[in-house]
Amino acid sequence: MYSYLPCPALVACSLLFLGGCGSPDTSTPQPPVEKKSAQPAAVRTQITLALNWFPEAEHGGYYAAQVRGFFEEENLEVKILPGGPGAPVIQLLTAQRATFAVGNADQVLTGRNEEADVVALMAPLQMSPRCIMVHEKSGIQKLEDLQGLTLAISAGRAFALYMQKKLSLKDVRIVGYPGNVTNFLQDPNFAQQGYVFSEPFVAREKGGDPRALMVSELGFNPYTSLLLVNGKTLREQRELVEKVTRASIRGWQSYLENPGPVNDHIHGLNEEMGRDILDYGAKILQDLCLPEGMPKEELGRMTERRWRELADQLVEIDLISAELDAGAAFDATLVGSKGDAP
Repeated sequence: MYSYLPCPALVACSLLFLGGCGSPDTSTPQPPVEKKSAQPAAVRTQITLALNWFPEAEHGGYYAAQVRGFFEEENLEVKILPGGPGAPVIQLLTAQRATFAVGNADQVLTGRNEEADVVALMAPLQMSPRCIMVHEKSGIQKLEDLQGLTLAISAGRAFALYMQKKLSLKDVRIVGYPGNVTNFLQDPNFAQQGYVFSEPFVAREKGGDPRALMVSELGFNPYTSLLLVNGKTLREQRELVEKVTRASIRGWQSYLENPGPVNDHIHGLNEEMGRDILDYGAKILQDLCLPEGMPKEELGRMTERRWRELADQLVEIDLISAELDAGAAFDATLVGSKGDAP
């Protein structure tokens, strides 16, 4: 995802694991965000939700649950902690420095492989937004066509290792991900990783000719922006976990239906994330969250087949042990999950 660096205060906030520090842009009047209050704050259960990145569209459902009062209706007081590059969400959960967190399925499995007791509760993004951005003029139509160029990816990340395992990458020079699109705009033989609703949008706005090739087309498609919890919390505070999961699902359903006011809120927390890219992100998320006509009632579902398939892929690239029980990495009882369905 694109390295939007928010105001200095937000960076300080993220390092201290405090909430956002901006205020929504009021230059364009927007309908007020409806917010209901179930109980006085003094009697609500206080929890923290740690994000894996700075506030953006991929977190929209969680912010919707906060600003539209769905957490409050469950008698919860939720502080959302912004993340950033290398946000240690798995470590925060295992050290119980955050009650809940947002992360991806491959992180859960690699964390559990290192004995981190972390469990996934719901998966708002059924399809991974991970892409490789190439130039339209390059003529590259699919990932298998990548050759004779410079490819900027995060070495050691699961998707990067999987790509290197499955693709020939003939005459491809691999370099580190720069965190911006500057090199892409300057070099017609430069390709880079991204999230489909982020880097390609930025490159196009800056006059580039990006084409997004989805990594999921290789078969590597981990659930994304999962709601995660420490296994101890799941076992000992089941009712709390049910409340947070229920409110989060409502938040995501609400965000997909009406993202505008929530995007105003996110923009206030991360002013470098403009309304245009947030609105674009919300549009792209429709198909990532509810692919192929999935009913909104099933939003967040997870299947054992998908988890075991991902585990097999991570074993293939030597990131986890073949002995790891992928079935223990998630709890599908809180969402509309169905056996071995896709």
